[in-house]
Amino acid sequence: MTLDDEVAALLGALNTGFPKVETMTGAQARAAVRARLQLPAEPEVVGNLTESLVPGPSGGIAVRVYRPAAASGGPSPAVVFAHGGGFVFCDLDTHDGFCRAMSNGTGAVVVSVDYRLAPESPWPAAAEDVCAVLDWVHRDAAELGVDPARIAVAGDSAGGNLAAVTALMARDRGGPALAAQALVYPVIAPDFETDSYRAYGEGYFNTRAAMAWYWDQYVPPADRAHPYASPIRAELAGLPPAVVLTAGFDPLCSEGDAYAEALAAAGVPVTHRRYEGAIHGFATISSLSLARRAQQQLWADLAELFGGVGR
Repeated sequence: MTLDDEVAALLGALNTGFPKVETMTGAQARAAVRARLQLPAEPEVVGNLTESLVPGPSGGIAVRVYRPAAASGGPSPAVVFAHGGGFVFCDLDTHDGFCRAMSNGTGAVVVSVDYRLAPESPWPAAAEDVCAVLDWVHRDAAELGVDPARIAVAGDSAGGNLAAVTALMARDRGGPALAAQALVYPVIAPDFETDSYRAYGEGYFNTRAAMAWYWDQYVPPADRAHPYASPIRAELAGLPPAVVLTAGFDPLCSEGDAYAEALAAAGVPVTHRRYEGAIHGFATISSLSLARRAQQQLWADLAELFGGVGR
């Protein structure tokens, strides 16, 4: 297994340019990451973009709602999206380009969730916020122009954890029946001794030290065995069909692979896309050819799952 050529060319800059978050407070890490953000002068055009406040367990939750440029005549599918960022940083702006592309690529209304961040709001605050937004999308589907039978949850990295947990919460609490869950190199369990952590915990952008720090910010050690923190510990039968994307040179690769296998063993339909030459975070680096291919495949996989649900 070798790194993708474009990823290899970029890796040095990624390794040196990303802040050593494990040496910072949550607020410092958030400010450092925000300072690196460069928004495109001309973002991908979508059909419509609005922002709203959704009632949540601790006040209003900001959401950004994207409608595809080529909207269908009837109700659209919807994706409730949770951004990555170690549960500590990133926001609606950092993943704006990804959500625009997802909306246009899937033909879905994408609802990006500005959930509460750790350490100020520890577990399970973020997951409860995403779950509240899912309930809102389902409840107000007619007003949003959404087909309530074709709603998915999705997220990357820490957001992949939140999407997986939201799918569990929806099943356990009698919430909306989801059409799909899309988990992009998800954070699944606080096990830092997996094969991929041992092989790729240093030198491949995301690090073991950073991941341990993210877990410390979000979930107290006593709670980490809870399935709403570590989804691999849950009973997985009855969950919606899943698309799981993993990256070969990612410390999280082993746990993402294991979750895809566990879902399939529980009878959940799973499409597992493993990008051998990729690193953590690659799918949102749109300058990479591999990222663009992965995005197009993910949009197609989600569109196929939406198409398989009765309208």
